[in-house]
Amino acid sequence: MPEAASVPAAAALIGDSEFDRDTAVVRREPGVYDIDLSAGWTIISAVNGGYLLAVLGRALADTLPHPDPFSVSAHYLTASQPGPAVVRTETVRTGRTLSTGQASLFQYDADGNEVERIRVLASYGDLGALPDDVRTTAVPPVIPPLERCLGPEDGPAPVEGSSAITDRLMLKLDPATLGWALGAPSGKGEMRAWFGLADGRDADPLSLLLTVDALPPTAFEIGLTGWVPTVELTVHVRRRPAPGPLRVSITTRNLAGGFLEEDAEVWDSEDRLVAQSRQLARVRLG
Repeated sequence: MPEAASVPAAAALIGDSEFDRDTAVVRREPGVYDIDLSAGWTIISAVNGGYLLAVLGRALADTLPHPDPFSVSAHYLTASQPGPAVVRTETVRTGRTLSTGQASLFQYDADGNEVERIRVLASYGDLGALPDDVRTTAVPPVIPPLERCLGPEDGPAPVEGSSAITDRLMLKLDPATLGWALGAPSGKGEMRAWFGLADGRDADPLSLLLTVDALPPTAFEIGLTGWVPTVELTVHVRRRPAPGPLRVSITTRNLAGGFLEEDAEVWDSEDRLVAQSRQLARVRLG
């Protein structure tokens, strides 16, 4: 197993937020980064997929000449665990407005064999250089005021160690999508919430990669329980978010053969659509 690196990546640390510290990568050599995946972003014992995407996104931001993720597609191959990991990146193409790269995260099994956990292909650009013209039929989700929505602290105490990630989030769910928590799921496959980081760090393009995968699964409101692991997740970052809490809307329209899709939209405090995503997830039926 390789020793930890000591040369910090240029994009490794951009603030004193827990999110920044826990996604900071250390450049061992060009295209190779080390990180200790934090247990603070786990659900049960598995590391959250959005947190992992932000880790790889930070490594790619250091590798590529453009600063911001535009389109990021990830395939989750095996469940990641807290602890040491290696990220390997490669520049696929560099253009004037977009650059494309790929990245993979590896960990080691009990026998010391390297195991690939997640593989990403991404295009990066400069969101600040985009024109202001917007033509859309999309509208922000209708969510009650933040003070009328409910968070984990408003329910019974969770089982210790069941969801460490909730302590790092400001998450206030629309009561209309909370039937599952009361034993009466609506069956609609919808989840809506106000969202932010618990330490008050404002959202940026990198943290949006976490945001799209941080709400409870829509499967809960369909009436299913248990872990819903992500198979594939694609995120489109549309613009830099304004300061303030985000609004997130996630819907599922089709569950078939033990798989469902989740379509997410993220809106900022100025009513602008700042990110979209679609993921394919596996569910346990019966």
